[in-house]
Amino acid sequence: MSERFEPQPSCEDRDEAPDLMPVASARAALLDSVSGVTATESLPLHAAVGRVLAEDVLAEFAVPGHDNSAMDGFALRAGDLPTNDTTAELEIVGSAWAGRLAPCRVEVGQAIQVATGAVMPEGADTVVIQERVHVDGRRLTVLGGEAVGANVRRAGEDLAVGAVVVAAGVRLGPAELGAVASVGVEQVVVTRSLRVALLSTGNELVSLHSGAALAPGQVFDSNRQCLLAALALIGVEVVDFGIIPDDAEATRDAFLRASEAGVDAIIATGGASVSEADHVARTLREIGELTFWRVAMRPGRPLATGLVGHAPFFGLPGNPVAALVSYYQFVLPALKKIMGMRDLYSPSFKVQCSNALKKSVGRVEYQRGVLSTQSGEIQVRSTGRQGAGRLSSMVQANCFIVLGETQGSIEPGDWVEVQPFDGLV
Repeated sequence: MSERFEPQPSCEDRDEAPDLMPVASARAALLDSVSGVTATESLPLHAAVGRVLAEDVLAEFAVPGHDNSAMDGFALRAGDLPTNDTTAELEIVGSAWAGRLAPCRVEVGQAIQVATGAVMPEGADTVVIQERVHVDGRRLTVLGGEAVGANVRRAGEDLAVGAVVVAAGVRLGPAELGAVASVGVEQVVVTRSLRVALLSTGNELVSLHSGAALAPGQVFDSNRQCLLAALALIGVEVVDFGIIPDDAEATRDAFLRASEAGVDAIIATGGASVSEADHVARTLREIGELTFWRVAMRPGRPLATGLVGHAPFFGLPGNPVAALVSYYQFVLPALKKIMGMRDLYSPSFKVQCSNALKKSVGRVEYQRGVLSTQSGEIQVRSTGRQGAGRLSSMVQANCFIVLGETQGSIEPGDWVEVQPFDGLV
């Protein structure tokens, strides 16, 4: 006799079940169950983009290394500045450009022409921009109203000696790599890249290949393509196990092979819902550990997580939107922690919603929305019908509208939390 499960909630259920785990509790439990990798490697800066820094980079010298001009203009002594309603006549005694020092010291009544980035001449402490002066040969007329010390970048005002340039746990992007380069560091120590096993489960799935055709009841495996792309954005190496049929032995074999492949995590889509043909949770109980698989959210309630061997396991729903929502809200923060990142959660903020949204109290909903600017104000609107199988709702959207557990339906003009897609990685 086959084992039977009690009915479980699906992505589209509207009635609330009393034993569903709150999103915050589920996320906390999941993050507590994973730990960061410890292996590191040293890479040149050009090869380190997108990688996670494993050690703080410290400034061995100040940036900038000297007082320099922040603008094109004339360097002079503050004591020679005229008052607001007067002018001052000074002698131009030379020029200084970026990378070339001034030819002499600035004395009382003198000025030196400087370019942006030029080292401040000795004796000078203020730069008057060229739009505030009149030049006649070597004579300089300075208009009143300039502040003492204006337009000067002080040595170390960006980075002092010993300051943390970029902290461990930060994913390296253009600005971070530029800052590291500014202190003369050629290589950085980063955590090793992750390897993640990816598989889809379901007899109805068909892989993409030339000439592929669908029989009645079959669908192309879009979930794997979505997740392959999402994982590529965070720089992980994917071990693709393809499509696994709805068969207990095949599911068990795939999970064990994924674990033995030495991966840092296993992600599966499908097979985590109510049917007796869905073997993910059953298999996870038999060969590993099952943490939870029912969460008070929509879409994405069937969510199996646990452990297979040493690899954390994430079993996502089979509906495409539910799979993506579950990935972004649960799997991505967990992978960031495994990668060694400090900031695990995506940014969000509140805006006014321009249309009504239906919502039941007691669950978190991730509706798809479009952020736009109307009359100078940022607003969000729904993409329309929000079914868990409607990938078009994700294509049309640029954000999630995050409706909390205690929120009910939304009226036009109500404030809602939004999570832009651009901030999810």
